[in-house]
Amino acid sequence: MVLDYSKWDNIELSDDSDIEVHPNVDKRSFINAKRRQIHEQRAMRKQQITNLRTERSMNDVLLSRVSKLISTLDAGSKSSKSPEEIVFQSLMDTSADSGPQEFTPPEDTPSYAQMMASLIDSIKKEIDEEKPDDRWAAFLNKLKEHKAKLTGVYEDSGKRLADLEKEDNAKITSDSIHDGFSVGHVTKEAPPPKKEPANKTQKVQAVEQLNPGVKVKGPSAADSFSGADADVEEGGDEVDEDEDHIEPTALGREFSHIKMGDYRACMEFISRNPAVVAEKETDGLLIEAFNSQIAGREDYAKQCVHQALLLQYCRQLGRDGVTLFFRRITTSNHQAQKVFQEDVTTTYARIRERAAAIPTEHSNENAEQIQLHPVDPNTQISIAVPSADSEDPGIQKSRAHFETFPPGLQRALESGSLDEVNKVLGKMSVEEAEEVVKQLGEGGMLSLEPQIIDATTQEGQQVLRKIEEEERAAKANALSSSDITETDRKGKGKEVETLKEEDLAREID
Repeated sequence: MVLDYSKWDNIELSDDSDIEVHPNVDKRSFINAKRRQIHEQRAMRKQQITNLRTERSMNDVLLSRVSKLISTLDAGSKSSKSPEEIVFQSLMDTSADSGPQEFTPPEDTPSYAQMMASLIDSIKKEIDEEKPDDRWAAFLNKLKEHKAKLTGVYEDSGKRLADLEKEDNAKITSDSIHDGFSVGHVTKEAPPPKKEPANKTQKVQAVEQLNPGVKVKGPSAADSFSGADADVEEGGDEVDEDEDHIEPTALGREFSHIKMGDYRACMEFISRNPAVVAEKETDGLLIEAFNSQIAGREDYAKQCVHQALLLQYCRQLGRDGVTLFFRRITTSNHQAQKVFQEDVTTTYARIRERAAAIPTEHSNENAEQIQLHPVDPNTQISIAVPSADSEDPGIQKSRAHFETFPPGLQRALESGSLDEVNKVLGKMSVEEAEEVVKQLGEGGMLSLEPQIIDATTQEGQQVLRKIEEEERAAKANALSSSDITETDRKGKGKEVETLKEEDLAREID
């Protein structure tokens, strides 16, 4: 195919490297002088074009007024008025009829009325000098002569203007460059479907446990507990599940099913749905990969990791990250392919190792936990938080132990509720909980006290009756046991006496 370069023939270069000058002339100075000459000629030509356009616009208005004046004089030649009166009246009417559509003269330029008045004065002087017999005919002839001169000037300026515009458009310059067309396309994000609030259902577990306060936890990516996990806010069990539960949206799930390596389909999907590049979609796909790995769907898990990192790269590469990523990833033997695939492999390996370790961690965590309960039902465990303002060395030492506890445990102790303390201990490992209980005992923050029953209330009376019944039952059991022991002793005595009589009878025989 033959390329046509003719459109570049009209380009004007002032610093052409192929220019040849005399050896005694500095090439750079010659080029600068030529450039300056070109710009000066261009500026002068533009100024001339502007002046000619202004002149033609003004002459166009003057020609129309002179033609109207000639028509008025020709029609009033039969009247009894002098031509000066007719001309004056015509000028007044023309000035009054001037509208906004007429070209406005530039500043420091006489108005159309002044120019017409000057023309009439010059014609009147010529007629006064000539003193013709017919002044009407003389006025008309002079006006027609000036109209012919003005028409000639108007036509000459039009020819000069056409030549200058042709010369100005002969070369391609920066001033003549403009946008032929401009098209913009913005992909509007479809409004996401309104998420209906999930109905909260109460989960009931019918599993018998040694520690009733322990909750059975399902496998997840963040279920490894330590002593720091005891720092929980009060009322944490009432947090909305939607805030902590991360999962991919319907858009993210659809994107995750695109096969690895099909970058054309991925790019088309992102172009149609730019919202999929959001950070929450990446997090949701990684969680989906983790759950799929636990469920044994390894291929789908790795595919989710691949798609999640693809979205992350597109987001982190900046404003044009999507185009930049796919251009690099689809270029053969590009370094970006190796970096991206290594990142996918490494991330999937970490998820696989973590998913394999979760069951073992949960079996160890749920094996044993430390809980505080009084052995005697008539006693209760009281909690005493050492005062921070005390000057007693013992209390200050206990306060130092108290301040080393996690904030969640401190709040539980300050509440004075044993159940709250057990909740915090249940989230610790056995070793950590034992150490905490030891420090609580050494600091005197836990003590056993007899239970005080308020018998003035109905609830206290019921508890009191229950305790009395338990005491009577215990006494009855003790009496029955003593009676059985005494009967056994009496039976044994009679047996001894019987044996003695039999031995005596044998001796007599």
